Amino acid sequence: MALLALDGVSKRFAGGPAVERLTLDVARGEILGLVGPSGCGKTTTLRLIAGFETPDEGEVRIAGRTVAGPGGREFVPPEARGVGIVFQDYALFPHLSVEDNVAFGLASHERRGRTREVLDLVGLAAFGARYPHELSGGQQQRVAVARALAPAPALILLDEPFSNVDAELRSELREQVREVLRTTGTTAVFVTHDHEEAFTLADRVGVLNAGRLEQLDTPEVVYHEPATPFVAEFVGDADFLAGTVTEAGITTELGAFPNPGMLPAGTRVRLMIRPDDIAFSPAPAGEAVIVRRDFRGPVNVYCLRLPSGQRVHSSQPSTTIYELGTAVRATAELLHVVTFPAA
Repeated sequence: MALLALDGVSKRFAGGPAVERLTLDVARGEILGLVGPSGCGKTTTLRLIAGFETPDEGEVRIAGRTVAGPGGREFVPPEARGVGIVFQDYALFPHLSVEDNVAFGLASHERRGRTREVLDLVGLAAFGARYPHELSGGQQQRVAVARALAPAPALILLDEPFSNVDAELRSELREQVREVLRTTGTTAVFVTHDHEEAFTLADRVGVLNAGRLEQLDTPEVVYHEPATPFVAEFVGDADFLAGTVTEAGITTELGAFPNPGMLPAGTRVRLMIRPDDIAFSPAPAGEAVIVRRDFRGPVNVYCLRLPSGQRVHSSQPSTTIYELGTAVRATAELLHVVTFPAA
């Protein structure tokens, strides 16, 4: 049985639907990441799970118990759901010490032992007497995680947990939080707009768009086998080549590719292609032309204009530099052939 289940959940505000017929489940001990652009329904989904919003349709169940039904039916208040929450701004009490922040909400008989236990878990056992303003952003974030874990909740929710942390600390904090969740066996749902963050931390990733769940799968499947063009573009750079199914496969101006879906001959499609799928080399007779180079540190991403006018991108080592306007011969090798209906 799933620890958390949302069954056809919808929530509408004055401006329209924030969440639309959302169905998903989370296994006990699983970490689920929800990603999507601003306004896609990520935070509303967390608020529905936590009990800060009531669904207009559908049900929310935790450990098999219905905690919210449509229109407030069977509603269980937030404090009775066994859910811990880490807010985007951490929401620490500035007038309380780290130890008192973590102990807040615990029964008096368990405060001392449990507080020390979770502070040790997040590596802050020596900081119990300090106040939030005496901590770095990363330390405050770990205090917030400790406070959420202290009551031993069945489920923990994290709302953009690393957005207020300097970029150079995010990778380290992600690893620390993941280790804490794994060590405690805590089930978690976190939301972020950063797909790389979701891929790093989550067992499965759900991609939301305009309140709808477009895909829910492992990070590898979401990246290599996106279910929709939106997912393909949101989780990584993607171009789409016009193609036609022939006896030779899916024919495009970069060659023919396998037809794994056994689409009938004559079908027009868009073939997804990522920058690391395309290689090129300078060639005076080449039909593609370099029109832009974006330096991204480890790699250069080149934009190539094909004879049709279609533009595609190619990742090259950061030390590989070619002049704009250079004629090149482009080739593509796809490990995963993904197509979508022609526009």
